[in-house]
Amino acid sequence: MDVLLLSRLQFAITAAIHFIFPALTIGMAWLNVVFVARYVRSGDLEDQKLANFWINVFTLTFALGVATGVVMVFQFGTNWGDYARFVGDIFGAPLAAEAVLAFFLEATFLGVLVWGRNRIGKKLFLVSSFLVAFGATLSAFWIIAANSWQQTPAGFTLVNGRPELSNFIAAVFSPSTIPRYLHTVDSCLIAGSLFVMGVSAWFLLRRKNEAFALKSIKTALVFFLIASLVQVALGHLHAVQVANTQPAKLAAFEGIFETEEGAPMLIFGIPNEEEGKMSVAIGIPKLLSFIATGDPNATIQGLNDFPEDARPPVALSFYPFHLMFYLGGYFILLGLIGIFYRAKNKLPESRFFLKLALYSIPLGVIACELGWMAAEMGRQPWVVYGLLRTADAVSYNVPAFQVLLSIFIFIILFFLLCLVYLFLLRRKLEAGPDGLDSYSFDNDDADVGNTVVGGE
Repeated sequence: MDVLLLSRLQFAITAAIHFIFPALTIGMAWLNVVFVARYVRSGDLEDQKLANFWINVFTLTFALGVATGVVMVFQFGTNWGDYARFVGDIFGAPLAAEAVLAFFLEATFLGVLVWGRNRIGKKLFLVSSFLVAFGATLSAFWIIAANSWQQTPAGFTLVNGRPELSNFIAAVFSPSTIPRYLHTVDSCLIAGSLFVMGVSAWFLLRRKNEAFALKSIKTALVFFLIASLVQVALGHLHAVQVANTQPAKLAAFEGIFETEEGAPMLIFGIPNEEEGKMSVAIGIPKLLSFIATGDPNATIQGLNDFPEDARPPVALSFYPFHLMFYLGGYFILLGLIGIFYRAKNKLPESRFFLKLALYSIPLGVIACELGWMAAEMGRQPWVVYGLLRTADAVSYNVPAFQVLLSIFIFIILFFLLCLVYLFLLRRKLEAGPDGLDSYSFDNDDADVGNTVVGGE
């Protein structure tokens, strides 16, 4: 058993399971701001139920994200001790900022939303929903900043072969931070709004809580389509950054083995890493060169120009990247279909679209996971690009059987956690918005003294 392989597998499993929940909550958090604002403006009981329901679903999902995320932090000190020693001076700062400046902000005001909403005024209720969304998005920034430093290291000085922080701003805003952050957050908006759309479609297909579900799906649909369209521009921005800073990753994404002028963008292909070529390649001539540089005749460096020990695994980069690309196109199509039915005022009767939305719920998260897989595999064989190889970052003093045992334990625990999540989510869906507390605000400006007018 290989300690390196097992450690990479364990981190991949824990990261993939954890990211399901932030991918959903970031999108849901901003939709909650809209739902709460609608209720605060109208004071309507149905709008209150709408806000209540999605805040409760968000809270459940947030809790699972916290539970699954704890494991990842401990792995840095157990399975990746050499990595932790190498990057500790730099990596610790954004992680500390994430906890102090973002996570606590999100968690604190989520507590206000859930347990204090019958004691606060309308304005604070709305501000709290905004701060939860802002905290979730800010938390993502610090995590992306830390990960982006590994992709494009900056703001450091090598001292005795180890990077030490010399410029905090340069390290946080490394060349890949902003493109990757915008791309990731927008993908979370897509995943979260698709989740809300799918759940709303489930209610409409069952002819249950139709007024509530129709309001939900109309709002989520607009979010979903806008985010899907914006992702085209953000994907382009990210592609330009990768071309400029990580040419080997770009070549792996697009299956470019030989350096060429006017490189095509492959729509479909089958890479053959052993022979260093594409067995099958169907693409649009010169499009990759144009997208990456603005010049259709620009030269794109191929993988065969890089040393063999500095090339990313092509299949594990190429296929996830292209599957993510296909899903992006599907999301735009799905959004346009939904907008068509919405414009015709036929969303409740459009069983074709409602079923598509329902069955597509997992695809938003899958697209996020594929994007992360492509980004991380495309960085290999480096854990810190150009500075530290993945093979040199692992804790070899941890026996392989212990890593394997912990993998099985984590899989069982994550499986049970996901079962609990699905069970509780199902109960919330069955209860619907009518199964939650209702409340009223006595004074728009008051922070206390509001009256509970209902109960379970």
